[in-house]
Amino acid sequence: MPYRWIRPATDTDGELHLWPHQSLPPEGYVRFLGVTAALITVPLLPLMGTPLFWGLLPFLVLAVFGMKYALDRNRLSAQILEVLTLGPEEAELTHREGNRPAQVWRGNRHWITVALHEKSGPVPFYVTLRGSGREVEIGAFLSEAERKSLYEDLTRAIPQAR
Repeated sequence: MPYRWIRPATDTDGELHLWPHQSLPPEGYVRFLGVTAALITVPLLPLMGTPLFWGLLPFLVLAVFGMKYALDRNRLSAQILEVLTLGPEEAELTHREGNRPAQVWRGNRHWITVALHEKSGPVPFYVTLRGSGREVEIGAFLSEAERKSLYEDLTRAIPQAR
């Protein structure tokens, strides 16, 4: 599951890390680029030593580097980390996305409410935290089943204000 309690939630503290699923691990990234480069060079082998080889080579190299650039941009945009830190009195949610500045939300732990919006959010079963006059999303990049599980975990970890 792409979220994990680093420190289990208790009455005094807890820390939850959330991140989007990465379907292409670093080993797969290297393998994919290697296989792509190898498959692109196969049609060039019969043309070695001809002027056509030198005419096609820059375009094929450009195709491999274009694929690498696209994969790198995708990986950078998917580098999202949300950290929910529960202290004895305060909760803090930090959202980091790529190389953008972090967004931080704080609220009194005893007055925070966890809400599950089944159909009214941008995604089904949208999970939000409300407190300190603001409502913030948490885990919007998770799958539907993971957001349901996250909601259950958060309702156990954060006592709902009465």
